[in-house]
Amino acid sequence: MGMAIAEKILARHCGRRSVKPGAFIEARVDIALGNDVTAPLAIEEFRKAEGGKVFDPDRVVLVPDHFAPNKDVESARQCQILRNFAREQGLSHYYEVGRVGIEHALLPEEGVVLPGDLVIGADSHTCTYGALGAFACGVGSTDLAFAMLTGKCWFRVPETIKLVYKGKLNKWVSGKDLILYTIGDIGVDGALYKVMEFTGPVVRRLSMADRLTLCNMAVEAGAKSGIIEPDEETMKYIRGRAERPYEVVHGERGVRYVKVIEYDCGKIEPQVAFPPLPSNTRPISRVGEIYIDQVVIGSCTNGRIEDLRISAQVLKRRRVHPRVRLIIIPATQKVYREALREGLIATFIDAGAVVSPPTCGPCLGGHMGVLAEGERAISTTNRNFAGRMGHPKSEIYLSNPAIAAASAVAGKITSPEAL
Repeated sequence: MGMAIAEKILARHCGRRSVKPGAFIEARVDIALGNDVTAPLAIEEFRKAEGGKVFDPDRVVLVPDHFAPNKDVESARQCQILRNFAREQGLSHYYEVGRVGIEHALLPEEGVVLPGDLVIGADSHTCTYGALGAFACGVGSTDLAFAMLTGKCWFRVPETIKLVYKGKLNKWVSGKDLILYTIGDIGVDGALYKVMEFTGPVVRRLSMADRLTLCNMAVEAGAKSGIIEPDEETMKYIRGRAERPYEVVHGERGVRYVKVIEYDCGKIEPQVAFPPLPSNTRPISRVGEIYIDQVVIGSCTNGRIEDLRISAQVLKRRRVHPRVRLIIIPATQKVYREALREGLIATFIDAGAVVSPPTCGPCLGGHMGVLAEGERAISTTNRNFAGRMGHPKSEIYLSNPAIAAASAVAGKITSPEAL
């Protein structure tokens, strides 16, 4: 029986010829990632273990992106802990304000994560990097501390679900809609501690931005990781970015998947996830009259240049509804600069939007767009739990950037087709 791509990566990193689902292994990691929320706890545990030096200063990555630029004294202290540790340890991958971006957009962009890698991060959306053909998953801060010290982490080898996307995408349908539709189908625990392996002719035609979005939200179905086998689109993205050598890994023949699910993408409309779960999805044609107060376009899910381009396409020569606040957050400084160069920022400002520096910000109810009691937002972020973006009695709806931009103009959740 052959190994799926995730199993093969894990086998290579624990020094075995093969591994089977359910096996417990200790494997070396290529990248250990922390941010300003989770890394301070890991650093504290690192010091309790009397750790002197990290296992490799080129492999430990610290990204202050959640509350940066700092919103208060406490968030400033959190970021200061990262800054001091990075200087003390001589970390080559610490990103200061002005050079920082949202971690799960920044690391692929900078060529830090590569095909065949095993990546852990003290952030649940670390699974994003599976779009590059890496095994990547979120861990707790104590696991991160152990990895920073030893370069290793323990895993239970997960089973793999194969998801096959066939047909042709309808207009305004993106990778965000595919993953929302999938989560709506299988539920928030439909892939619990499993790998979601995305494949099929539609996936092979997706841009890297859409692939990153697809893998980013695998965790919203309970998955340990999402992954896409590398192909020419992957290599095109990696060329000129990779900061070190890497080895592409492919799955073997004869894999026994725990489940195979096929989707006809011709039947999938743009999706909207209603509160309070990402699985509470409806096609845009069945949304009804949902008036909104705020729109957020950005995050590690949909803050890339492709997302801003389609948002600007919808907003061009239009104005944001007077009742609505539209917040645009480029995921990285490079995305911001490219948006400036292409005139997208001017389009956003002309439409009546505000443009934020790169930050996770409102996604986790941090800053730059926190909701008050009773307010509704539609957002391109990845979670819509009660209180996620502010007051527990506010509401969050999730969508792709085109739907979000159109909704900002209409003052209610709608499609660009309706403008």
